[in-house]
Amino acid sequence: MQRRWIIALKVVVWVLCLCPAILLAWKATHDLLGANPLSEVTLSTGHWTLYFLLSTLAVSPVRKITHIPWLIRFRRLLGLFAFFYGCLHLTTYLWFDKFFDLHEIVKDIYKRPFITAGMTAWLLMFPLAITSTAGSIRRLGGSRWQRLHRLVYASAVAAVVHFWWLVKRDLTRPESMAFILTLLLGFRIIERLLAQRTPRTPPIVQES
Repeated sequence: MQRRWIIALKVVVWVLCLCPAILLAWKATHDLLGANPLSEVTLSTGHWTLYFLLSTLAVSPVRKITHIPWLIRFRRLLGLFAFFYGCLHLTTYLWFDKFFDLHEIVKDIYKRPFITAGMTAWLLMFPLAITSTAGSIRRLGGSRWQRLHRLVYASAVAAVVHFWWLVKRDLTRPESMAFILTLLLGFRIIERLLAQRTPRTPPIVQES
């Protein structure tokens, strides 16, 4: 019964995660993207990439605080949606802003730090997305797979830096993202330090 309930909940989460893309597509087909449609699409997909990245990082702390173990089943799903919206964000830049002009793209990455940070964030997400399957875990081995997927922390930092450097005036939103990311990373650091300080209980040797 619990398995069916989790599957149903996953379907709901899938639909909710797709809603921003569906809404954006609906606005585009109904000419509701405002005076600067390119900017609206770029910002919207970028924001949702960050939201899903932070949500992915929030799953483990929330699971441990609330003692709800099945929340971990949604982490991969949220991570893949972060990559999905990151791909939409990148495609908008490559296609509608640079028209796939490789020379202009390389020059932009080199000259504009916020583009460098954004490209770094996407490149760090790429190996995580392609190794998100159960088969990849078996091939890489659990420990190597876990080490690889710690790249999500660097990707999130690069994404927040990208957003921070992009915004020129009101820094309220990037500051909020940076604060949330600091809390999520700080939780992991404190948890690891506490685990190192906690003495291990020696195994009980039973008399034969």
